[in-house]
Amino acid sequence: MKVPQLRKKLEIKSCHNVTWEDNYSWIHQKDILEVLKDKNKLDPEVKEYLIQENNYTDHHLKDTKPLQKKLFDEIKGRIKLDDESLPYRDHTYDYWTKTTVKGNYSIKLRKKINSKEVEEIWNGDKEKEKLGVEYFGVGDLEVSHDDKLLAYSLDIKGSEYYTIFVRNITNNELVTKEILDTSGSITFSLDDKYIFYSKLDKNHRARKIYRHKIGNFDDEDELIFEEKSEAFTVSISISSDEKYYFISTSDHNTSEQYYFSVNEKIPKPKLILKRERGILYSVSSWNGKFYNHTNKDAEDFKIDISESLEKQNWKSFISSKDEVLIGGCVFLKDWIIRSETSNALDKLFVRKISTNKEEELIFSDEKVYVPNISLKQKDRNTDEIYIGYSSPKTPSRVYSYNLSTKSTELVKEQEIPSGHNPDNYIVERVEYKSHDGRLVPLTITRHKKTKVDGSANLLLYGYGSYGNSMSPGFSSTRLSLINRNIIWATAHIRGGMEKGMKWWKEGKLTNKKNTFLDYIHAAKYLIENKYSANKKIIGMGGSAGGLLMGAVMNLEPQLFLGIVMAVPFVDSLTTNLDHSLPLTVGEFDEFGNAKDNKEHFDYIFSYAPYNNIKKMDYPHILITTSLSDNRVLFDEPAKFTAKLRDLKTDNNLLLLKTEMDAGHGGKSGRDGAIEEIALDYAFVLKISKKN
Repeated sequence: MKVPQLRKKLEIKSCHNVTWEDNYSWIHQKDILEVLKDKNKLDPEVKEYLIQENNYTDHHLKDTKPLQKKLFDEIKGRIKLDDESLPYRDHTYDYWTKTTVKGNYSIKLRKKINSKEVEEIWNGDKEKEKLGVEYFGVGDLEVSHDDKLLAYSLDIKGSEYYTIFVRNITNNELVTKEILDTSGSITFSLDDKYIFYSKLDKNHRARKIYRHKIGNFDDEDELIFEEKSEAFTVSISISSDEKYYFISTSDHNTSEQYYFSVNEKIPKPKLILKRERGILYSVSSWNGKFYNHTNKDAEDFKIDISESLEKQNWKSFISSKDEVLIGGCVFLKDWIIRSETSNALDKLFVRKISTNKEEELIFSDEKVYVPNISLKQKDRNTDEIYIGYSSPKTPSRVYSYNLSTKSTELVKEQEIPSGHNPDNYIVERVEYKSHDGRLVPLTITRHKKTKVDGSANLLLYGYGSYGNSMSPGFSSTRLSLINRNIIWATAHIRGGMEKGMKWWKEGKLTNKKNTFLDYIHAAKYLIENKYSANKKIIGMGGSAGGLLMGAVMNLEPQLFLGIVMAVPFVDSLTTNLDHSLPLTVGEFDEFGNAKDNKEHFDYIFSYAPYNNIKKMDYPHILITTSLSDNRVLFDEPAKFTAKLRDLKTDNNLLLLKTEMDAGHGGKSGRDGAIEEIALDYAFVLKISKKN
């Protein structure tokens, strides 16, 4: 089949007295944010190219169609399709969600306490059918405090512009106007007369908080708060004790918070602590006290406490610890529960308020697992919570736990209908030395029959940006590779917060290359220790993890058999120079500001995947993207693919697949998500010569 070719149109770009060529910048439309909202505005020539690439991908993966179907059935077979969540109790009802065998979207149910009559208040499949849309994304689903209204937000293109609707639960009639172009989250006022929401500006940034009076079909909504900085985005929430609303405004690196009482007739947000660059803080309110979770004078966070916000007098509650990330608090009448993360492992601690004694909640004797807790009810005057955990080999288990008596009762276990025996799998946590001697955690999961003699293929997953840590939890989908003798390894590289804030700082701005080198050294460690071998490792990462993939395959392509990159951030220099794009300005403290800072420009130029493609052999590559993605524009992977086709000197597969009806998260619905995983895995198995 003819290889797709994107037309070249040379543009000479320049910045800071540096010039470079870009043959494909013409595909970026000036009205790109309009294209995300309406795909009919896409340049016909670009659309034709994307379709040709899709056809080319289909052609080269045609022989995997039976395997994709097999993988789809396998992955779906590990999901309990007709499942129900554990109930959450408010003052009048128990609420829970369920999924069905045929449905692709969840159903929200409720029943009155001490009643047997179950009421369906939301059915995603029916709602999608009513709208007759291809893509169906639910942003938020909130029930009013009096249980009479359902507020929900929908994105029907994948572009993350959400419309808010509020309807009467009894008759399903809309009770107020539709609210367009929101970030999707909804907060009811305590009296249920209003909802608060954040509105997106022309650059898709949430910088305004509005209060909407329910029942208003015509008038403008009331602006409560406006953020002036283009780098910051805003959100609003109600405090745990339901006495205050907190407005948070932040970028990735700096935050600021405002509060107003739930009783204020005309809300007037008051500043808590003035923003300071590099200082993150989040104040919560409980039982007449205020708790501040902050990294001020505490790199890996601490929690301070004050009796008042008008006359602040912060005193230490939980002190900071080096390379131990202190998490926030969950409050009950007699208890405070909090988390810590160190060495890519989470721990939970519970403190009795009356005695101030704290102890760790131990869930399992496994060395590597992810613990979690959740509330069972709205009324915090209780000793009962849900606690749970999962590990790379153990599906999720949830217990009803009494904090006072320490009694546990297993209330839900993730069922794998097609069968699963955790004893068939081996999970290892190792640490390896990176280029500068830093020890990096690595979680390795394999089938017990897989030999560690260099013969196995290995999938190495990585992310390493924004302080996002990779949790070593259970994934039933990965078993499709692990059961076929492919080892799964997750590298907890710098740029995440697996070892605290320092771990993040050492992997961003002009330290970004540590992220790439940590990942490369993970691959080399796995080869040296016979988990795999040269040309047997498949790299995988999405979004900023796609930036990682692009960078490492430019640096050391010979290590990899293949690379799978989803919605990859590969034209990072171009995006960083364009301050009109949704995410650019808010990410100056993550990646730098190439336009205004020569050092940042030079550094980003030196690793940006698109700018560093060379004339050399590359591994097999599968790139997936979405037309309506506003976080990583589809034109980044499209340009990247076209330039790779120009320069690569091998005959390996280079495939670009664009979802024409989806956004950053890919297809909507359960089956859509499984189809995408099946495609990725079929590619991995094809190049590994397995089926």
